[in-house]
Amino acid sequence: MTELVVKLPDELAQRAKSAGLLSDSAIQQLLEEAMRRQAGRSLLEVAERIQAAGIAPMSEEEIVAEVKAVRAERRARPAKADDAGRS
Repeated sequence: MTELVVKLPDELAQRAKSAGLLSDSAIQQLLEEAMRRQAGRSLLEVAERIQAAGIAPMSEEEIVAEVKAVRAERRARPAKADDAGRS
């Protein structure tokens, strides 16, 4: 577990304490919510860049095929590394 020291303005710290937001569990929840929002914003930014680039949407079948290809490639990599180490 990581211990974190945070410096806050006194007035903000008092308001946060009064709202019950300075407990370990409350801070953990706030951080998790902030990370979800950040991930959502990142996803939207990628979607905007894809749309601006004029990339056609993929069908579900195409996505499944790509995922299967990547998984197969990852499974094959360790086998190749093992074979190279034996020579």
